Amino acid sequence: MIVSVGVDVVDVARFLATLERVPRLRARLFTAAERDLPPASLAARFAAKEAIAKALGAPGGMHWHDCTITRVPGGAPQVQVRGSVAQRAAEVGITRWHLSISHDAGIASAMVVAEG
Repeated sequence: MIVSVGVDVVDVARFLATLERVPRLRARLFTAAERDLPPASLAARFAAKEAIAKALGAPGGMHWHDCTITRVPGGAPQVQVRGSVAQRAAEVGITRWHLSISHDAGIASAMVVAEG
């Protein structure tokens, strides 16, 4: 059963300008496994985390590091949650995530379907 959906889009150049202006933001938003990805991939992962937060109802107190987006070559991106994100997902009955991310023409986008 679908519990919720979330969507987000990010202007890649604007996002990268923000990361350059506020260097600590990269460490705050991304796990160590995500931080060194190419710029468009970082923007897409940020969009994915925002889409996940929206699917969870955007509650306060969630930590960016409690959600990691991984990619298996040839496979769909995977959502790994722990801590505050896993807790909120359990509260609303989410047991499975379906994620699609893309980046093209300077825009990164993500759509998530949360299933229970």
